[in-house]
Amino acid sequence: MIIALVVTIFLGYLLGSISFSYLLAKHLRKIDIRTSGSGNAGATNTLRVLGVGPAITVLVLDILKGVVPVWVALLWVGESSPVIPALAGLAAIIGHNWPVFFHFRGGKGVATTIGVLATLLFYPSFIAGCIAIISIVVTRYVSLGSLLFGIMTPVMAWCLLPFRFYPYEYIFLSMLLMIVSLWRHRENVSRLLSGTENKIGKKQM
Repeated sequence: MIIALVVTIFLGYLLGSISFSYLLAKHLRKIDIRTSGSGNAGATNTLRVLGVGPAITVLVLDILKGVVPVWVALLWVGESSPVIPALAGLAAIIGHNWPVFFHFRGGKGVATTIGVLATLLFYPSFIAGCIAIISIVVTRYVSLGSLLFGIMTPVMAWCLLPFRFYPYEYIFLSMLLMIVSLWRHRENVSRLLSGTENKIGKKQM
């Protein structure tokens, strides 16, 4: 189990550290995505700076960064040691936020968090995702949808416990990720409260 823990955490962090938004921006426009648009190395800023196609590519790849290490851990140890897939997923998110390959300057980890939680807590994350998507469609604030996803996933996991048991390690992970999301989005929260947050569809250069 120790070997599985070390290998899956190591894999999760290294995979998470691959910044696809940075690599695509460098390849397509010869720019650093972290100094363009909002400055965030993620799918939303890729949409603003590079357009729809690259943004979808980054979104899918960033989600897979969360899915792959969790599935590797699950295939290795199954549900017998739920802490191992939980930590593998956490390592991928840490890698995305603080990537070793890019001087520890990464994104906010939303898409990778979606990949992790959708794998471990499918129904709670699905409900939270629907709420988040509706909020984005109505308000056009991606940051609001990201925050709602992070908050509602652990809430839904607790609410669904009488109907579908999830390992408490997964629920505690979702609570930790909610705190991380709030911290990483603290500037977005300030702008949301002041009404100055950027809306999706507003292209930045």
